[in-house]
Amino acid sequence: MIASAADPAGERLSKRVARLLACSRLEAEQAIAGGYVTVDGQVVELPQYRVHAETVRVDPHASLSSLAPVTLLLHKPAGEASVAGQPAQTDLFLAQQHFPADRSGIRPLKRHFQQQICLTALEAQASGLVVYSQDARIRRKLLEEGALVEHETMVEVSGPVDADRLRLLNQSPVVDGRAMAAGKVSISRQSGPITGLRFALKGSYPGRIAVMCENAGLQVVAIKRIRIGRLPVSGLPSGQWRYLLPYERF
Repeated sequence: MIASAADPAGERLSKRVARLLACSRLEAEQAIAGGYVTVDGQVVELPQYRVHAETVRVDPHASLSSLAPVTLLLHKPAGEASVAGQPAQTDLFLAQQHFPADRSGIRPLKRHFQQQICLTALEAQASGLVVYSQDARIRRKLLEEGALVEHETMVEVSGPVDADRLRLLNQSPVVDGRAMAAGKVSISRQSGPITGLRFALKGSYPGRIAVMCENAGLQVVAIKRIRIGRLPVSGLPSGQWRYLLPYERF
C-alpha cells in the first residue's frame, strides 16, 4: 500500500497506517512495531514517528496481531558476568553477532531486545549457554522453577583427579552458607596436566563449581556450560546469539 502525506505539520505514523489499512490505531501500532512499515523505503518501528510528504508503505503480509515475546540464546564468551533477573546488556545482541544459520525465520526487531531478562546466571570467567527472555512462561520455568532444571557444564582443572577427589566433588556443597543438592560429576578426559570434568547440576548458581573444586583441592582452568535442561549450546558459535525455536523446550 502506498500513500503520500501533504500535511506540512506532519502526523504520527500510526495514524497514517491506521488510515491506510482502515484499522484501529492499536493494530496500526502493532504493524509498525512488527517491522512491516517503511517510510521512503526505510523500516520504521516507532509508531510516534512523524511523517510529512514521505511515501509510506505497508507490507501486504503485515500482521495486526500482538507480537509474541521472544527468547534469546547466547553463547557467552568468558569475560563478562550474566546475572539472573538483570536486563540484558545491549552489546551482547548486536546485529553482526546474530547466528547466520538461525532457523527461526524471525526478523530481528528493536522490541525483541527490550525488557530482556537474564534467566540463567553465569560467572564472568565461564563461557557457554545463557538464556534471556521476554516470555513470562520461560521466565517462570528458569527462575521460579530453576532449581529443578539440570545444567551440564564441562570444567577443566589442573592436575589429575583421583577417586577421593571425585568422591568429594559428588558430595553436597555449601555455597555462601547455603547447602546445595549434590550433582553428578564424572571424568570426561585426561590430557597431560589437564583433567576434563563433566558436571550435571540442578539450578544455576554462579560460583558453585569453583567452590566444589576448591573443596576437592582442585584449581579451575576453564568452565563452559554446554546444556540447560534439554537445550544444548552445540552449533551456536561463541559470541553469537539466536532465537529460541517454537518446538524447543528446557
